[in-house]
Amino acid sequence: MTTKELVKKVFFIEILQGLALTLKHLFTPAVTRQYPTEKREPFPGSRGLHALVRDAETGREKCVGCGLCAAMCPSQCIHIYTSEGENHKKIVDRYEIDVLRCVFCAFCVEACPYGAVVLTGHYEYSDYNRDAFYYTKERLLENWDKYMSGEKGKEYFEKFWRPKSEDFGFPTVSRTGDIKNP
Repeated sequence: MTTKELVKKVFFIEILQGLALTLKHLFTPAVTRQYPTEKREPFPGSRGLHALVRDAETGREKCVGCGLCAAMCPSQCIHIYTSEGENHKKIVDRYEIDVLRCVFCAFCVEACPYGAVVLTGHYEYSDYNRDAFYYTKERLLENWDKYMSGEKGKEYFEKFWRPKSEDFGFPTVSRTGDIKNP
């Protein structure tokens, strides 16, 4: 054992350094937010409560019942029940999400080709009953009306919905034969 190690063990140098750090921060003001009284806005694009999107012009839900969101869901918490309507169109009878099983990965949002499923910025929801976390089609449409309708929904699709038509284009070929993507 070297003398340096012996001095560290006898005089508790590491412990004194830790105590100095503690005393340095002991008299600074706390940064803790008192949650119910001090709330912060969720950051843009945060993954909160689910919602089914209503079409702005017709007021009907955008979901056509293709089932891609349910197929992509890793926790299998989305259940879609459809029937056949007139002109052999699919009609969504029931659309259900078990939020307690959801891992909020947003694969359902990315898989939907119609932009019919979103995760809102609303993250404050709690209850004493498990049934309150089983969302039906009606409750999911209410979530859209409550948290995302109007300008907030338009802003969501403008900022976070990809791909858009400007993401696609035809590559151009230069005179030298190089291919340039738009």
